[in-house]
Amino acid sequence: MSEQDNKKIIRWLFVVSGLIMIMVVFGGFVRLTRSGLSIVEWNPVSGVVPPIGQAAWEAEYAKYQQTPEGMYINHQMTISEYKEIFYVEYIHRLIARFAGLFVVIPLFYYLYKGIIPWRRSAIYLTIGALFGFQGFLGWYMVSSGLIENPAVNHFRLTIHLLMALFLLALTMWTALRHVHHFPPVINKGRGSLPYILSALTLTILVIQITWGGFVAGLKAGWISNTWPLMAGRWIPSNLFAQFDAWWQNLISSPVGVHFVHRWFAFVVLGAAIWLYFITKRHAYSANVHKAVIYFLGLVAVQITLGVTTIWFSVPIILALSHQAVGLLLFIVAVYIRYEIVHTPIPEQIVERQTAVAQTGD
Repeated sequence: MSEQDNKKIIRWLFVVSGLIMIMVVFGGFVRLTRSGLSIVEWNPVSGVVPPIGQAAWEAEYAKYQQTPEGMYINHQMTISEYKEIFYVEYIHRLIARFAGLFVVIPLFYYLYKGIIPWRRSAIYLTIGALFGFQGFLGWYMVSSGLIENPAVNHFRLTIHLLMALFLLALTMWTALRHVHHFPPVINKGRGSLPYILSALTLTILVIQITWGGFVAGLKAGWISNTWPLMAGRWIPSNLFAQFDAWWQNLISSPVGVHFVHRWFAFVVLGAAIWLYFITKRHAYSANVHKAVIYFLGLVAVQITLGVTTIWFSVPIILALSHQAVGLLLFIVAVYIRYEIVHTPIPEQIVERQTAVAQTGD
């Protein structure tokens, strides 16, 4: 692959990563404005065109009025107000379609031109397939709020979010591989504390984001507008009151998921501090040390945003900022993991050179 072709793929993959981030944040805006259930059908092709004319709008509005949200939550909504939430969700779906086309069209062009060899195409085809699957998951999520409950299932929402993160990580990882011209995995680093800790930190962060998805799906952010206490207590009295099984309260009760999400943030902070001191003891590249410092700083910012979002009863601007910083944290964590996996630290290089000198190879 020529250097020019390699740069084309790098730009393409980073733009795709940016589009994924835009979709996630805009998806949060859709949720916060209660617009996600405004379009009651999944029409990947015909849905590109919004309703045209008064009759078409009345027909679309009539479909919405038959949904649980239309009957129980927005039964007094006018058709003008309906258009506002419709267009929010419409733009969300339009961005998703554009992102899908931006993946598929360049991908097949690069395959056709031989820029991406077919023998190396699996990872790129997987990214394309996952974009299509993500569209299905989006509808799978929305459909859960169109039958009985005027809200989407919080597990489906979280699965949709986690798939977006996986797709973002896969795309970024592939782009970084191109940036560094496909470096080999540094097997000698496996089992070392930084190697393990970088994976552990990323895992802990994903767990925290998972509970963030539960909070979003259950609208648990509004459960308490005080911090650090909830209803005047460190541990709310009704923490395990909704379900008989204690664990079910921690994944399906608004009080439980809110409680876990607000305090597990400090587990992320602890992991970030630990990672900082461990990597500082090793002579990693400046990029690794800077990324760890950025990660630690972003965790502090994220906790501050989380607390202020609670205090001010989830205003949209703070809630979206909280979500956006969460994405940045995830990206930095993936980058740190990539660098530690693929980049040898100077100590390893010295050891290899010494071993070569001793053997005379």
